[in-house]
Amino acid sequence: MDKIISLDKFRVPIGNQEIELQQIESAAGGMSLFRLRIREHSRFTIFDIDAVTAGRWGELMATWSKQQLDGAKTGQ
Repeated sequence: MDKIISLDKFRVPIGNQEIELQQIESAAGGMSLFRLRIREHSRFTIFDIDAVTAGRWGELMATWSKQQLDGAKTGQ
């Protein structure tokens, strides 16, 4: 059986979706995967992604977030 490790769980302020971030470790061995679970009422969207994809996605999200927050500080 695969091992699922919960990394974080929170609700989105706009839309109230529940986001859960998990690490999936296969019982058969091999690479770990990053799981993003989005729950919206009774509907689930699940992404299982590798470390390279997670890194690219994470870097882009962090850059975008910083730009938005910096812009809000300067009134742009």
